[in-house]
Amino acid sequence: MRDLGVGFRYLLKGQRWVARHGRQYGFGLLPGLIALVLYAAALIALAVWGADFVGWATPFADDWAGPWPGLFRGLLTVLLFALGLLLSVLTFTAVTLLIGQPFYDSLSEKVDRDVSPDGTAPESGLPLWRELWISGRDSLRIVVRALLWAVLLFALGFVPLAGQTVVPVIGFMVTGFFLTEELTAVALQRRGVELRARLALLRGRKTLVWGFGTPLALAFLVPFVAVFLMPGAVAGATLMARDLLGEETGDGDGAKAPVTPSQQPPPIRRDGT
Repeated sequence: MRDLGVGFRYLLKGQRWVARHGRQYGFGLLPGLIALVLYAAALIALAVWGADFVGWATPFADDWAGPWPGLFRGLLTVLLFALGLLLSVLTFTAVTLLIGQPFYDSLSEKVDRDVSPDGTAPESGLPLWRELWISGRDSLRIVVRALLWAVLLFALGFVPLAGQTVVPVIGFMVTGFFLTEELTAVALQRRGVELRARLALLRGRKTLVWGFGTPLALAFLVPFVAVFLMPGAVAGATLMARDLLGEETGDGDGAKAPVTPSQQPPPIRRDGT
């Protein structure tokens, strides 16, 4: 359980790093603001026309007696909006990172240089279009996985008692895992770590991932918070990526952490080879 606290400290260290580097923080806000406008428009549309959609999709309830059609459709409308909100949390990071790939890659590289003992940062050596292609492709794969989980959890939400207690907790843990994958991908992609290897790294230290990603997932539910936390989340995920790969961290905002043999990363391959 020690890794749970370590993951949360990386989240805090990332926020402290951007607080000390105001210019990087300012640039890092732009992609989140663009994504926020897009998601806000989608959620507003869902709130306004969600009931109409549910009514159109449930013609079989027209012949029900008493208040049951209204209650049934009202419940479905609430669940539909809840599902939209969950999907927005699951996909917001992927969309924001895709929009802000050059911004966040530069920020992550500066974090690496700041905390690296020799002042260097890994570089992918790939052209921008290739990095965008890899990022978009991998983000799509993650979003598909996240959507499958979202549908499963949505269905389990109808289970009495467990659907209102256990399932939401599992939902935030799953969301935290996928958030962390998307955020650490910025630093790991520069190191040529493929998606499959990234997932293996994260699964090998789930409590570290949950300590970082689950509080972030909860914070992202608060309107506008995601935009302001994203730059620091990228910085913190870069520090955590160094930990996952066993890289030495110097006297920057991250603390040097010893790496045990069980924490050594699996073999990795570079994209495009």
